[in-house]
Amino acid sequence: MTAIRIEQLTRTFGAVRAVDNISLGIAHGELFTLLGPSGCGKTTLLRMIAGFVEVESGSISFGDRRIDNLPAHRRDTGMVFQNYAIFPNHTVAENVAYGLKARKVPAADIKSRVDKALERVRLAGYGPRSPHQLSGGQLQRVAIARALVIEPAVLLFDEPLSNLDAQLRTEMRIEIRQLQQALGLTAIYVTHDQEEALAISDRIAVLRQGKVEQVDTPERIYRMPQTAFVAEFLGSTNMVPGVAKAFDGRNTQVAAAGTEFTVRGEIASPGAPVLLSLRPEALRLADGTDGPRVQARLALREFLGPVQRLHATLPDGTRIRVSALGGAAFDAVPGAPLVLAYDPAQIIAFPAP
Repeated sequence: MTAIRIEQLTRTFGAVRAVDNISLGIAHGELFTLLGPSGCGKTTLLRMIAGFVEVESGSISFGDRRIDNLPAHRRDTGMVFQNYAIFPNHTVAENVAYGLKARKVPAADIKSRVDKALERVRLAGYGPRSPHQLSGGQLQRVAIARALVIEPAVLLFDEPLSNLDAQLRTEMRIEIRQLQQALGLTAIYVTHDQEEALAISDRIAVLRQGKVEQVDTPERIYRMPQTAFVAEFLGSTNMVPGVAKAFDGRNTQVAAAGTEFTVRGEIASPGAPVLLSLRPEALRLADGTDGPRVQARLALREFLGPVQRLHATLPDGTRIRVSALGGAAFDAVPGAPLVLAYDPAQIIAFPAP
């Protein structure tokens, strides 16, 4: 059982505090994702856990064993790198066996463990091949097999799919998730790709400027962001500034963008400036159903196959996006009036900066 406990971890580089007093708990068997923009500290934090970056202050524990004072090779982790880190002059089998030889595993055991690792990543029989004979996806599987063959307690992924094309990224992330679940390994996964994080994670930590903004499940972090930064970074949203008006005991009216929005709950005192987050899929073209509505005008329509994205303007000219199913009939032209309906419970309000 390998749960991970990170307490008050800090690391600075010159005047930059890359990791700023971060504390996290990761359960055994969990795939935990560190998500954020470039420079937010996610890779530095992962490399501190791996032992490649020295801990300035704080502690890291695997179960009841503190590991931040141990060298990297004694931390019982397997690392999958962004650039694969495959030795080009060695065969696939030799690449996978590298960690076993470094750990002085008896030669009699190495072949069976390498074969087993390659079978797990669907590369059975590829051992004699050279890396240049493999595709990008196959090279990434070799890198994963090399991390798995040492039977680590914790598996670490540093943006492992960023060098692959879009379709292969989608396929590989499914494979990584299924493999991690099948083996029951605790895994920490670093990415800047929001869709990737939502698709594979048990929980996500969103980082910003070395600090944790929010930790939660993909569903909750998407639907109930705690800060405007999380709402904007995780997926697509419309951010509309406004001013809170009256609260009727159930909803708050907000004057925004030349119209009024109804927001569930008492979000602020009257007159307080707020920032509303409306996901594009929370807006819909109004039909005969009841519910609050706003007037808008169509600016542009993008047909994307499964979905179509409508770009519209609110009465004061504020641009918003609306998502609809690709199969929905829609024949309006730019400039046409739109009536948009929404559920007040799906609007998130934040204090205006």
